[in-house]
Amino acid sequence: MGERSLEQLHWAAEFKSAEEVAALIAEVDDVDALDEDRSALWRAVHASRPDNVQVLLAAGADPARQMMYGWSPARLSLATRHPLPTDEVLTPEEHLAVRERGRLVAALGGVPGDDGYSLACVAGLDAATAVQKLEAEPVEVTEQVWTWDADLAVVGVTTVPGGCVVMQPKGYTAANVLDRLSAGTFGFGMYANPKGGNHGEISRDGECEASDLSTGGGVDLEDTAEDVLLAHLYQGEPVAYCLAFAGLRPIDARAFTAPDLWVRLPGHLASD
Repeated sequence: MGERSLEQLHWAAEFKSAEEVAALIAEVDDVDALDEDRSALWRAVHASRPDNVQVLLAAGADPARQMMYGWSPARLSLATRHPLPTDEVLTPEEHLAVRERGRLVAALGGVPGDDGYSLACVAGLDAATAVQKLEAEPVEVTEQVWTWDADLAVVGVTTVPGGCVVMQPKGYTAANVLDRLSAGTFGFGMYANPKGGNHGEISRDGECEASDLSTGGGVDLEDTAEDVLLAHLYQGEPVAYCLAFAGLRPIDARAFTAPDLWVRLPGHLASD
């Protein structure tokens, strides 16, 4: 079995047709061989490719094989629209996370739709407390806030169920204030860099815990069991991922369209 053939099978399982998967299965010795701690069948389930799943199962792929911190292909399938027969189950908390994903994505309605924005989602804070922590001053919003010529010291702050959202429509500043806001709590921040992709960061009790995360990009090898489910559910939904990680449950997209408050940050925060 060539390493290249295995890599191609895994890629095809996630992104290509069932016919291409079948052709590549014939080139490998072990259809269940792992790459980055997951099998081709796991990747097909993760990508919601039911035709590819069936081809791999017919070739002998094991849906019960344990990987990714207990998320076998069969157990992961329970979080998709195409569950496989299995004795494994999701916990009540995991069922709730699956239902919340659908509600949250629908509430956002695809907003924000463009790159260039930044946000900080912080658990347990309301907008007023966040403004105090940031030592910010209220300002009147103008149309200029929504352009590339925006004042990078101006951010929007909104209270939502579970905490608050700080956002900047065009700029990176909202993500930069996450550490200050997370003192005594935790949060997830992100800058949707138009040139470099979505750069996420976890901050807990005022300290950066992890940075340069590919938010919404799928499951990473370093993820924990809880992270695997969250990353699976929110692939391609980076904003919803940030909110869900911090336990925020907005009922609409107003945090990104009409924030509760627009404030100007002090110079040392705006320039960090």
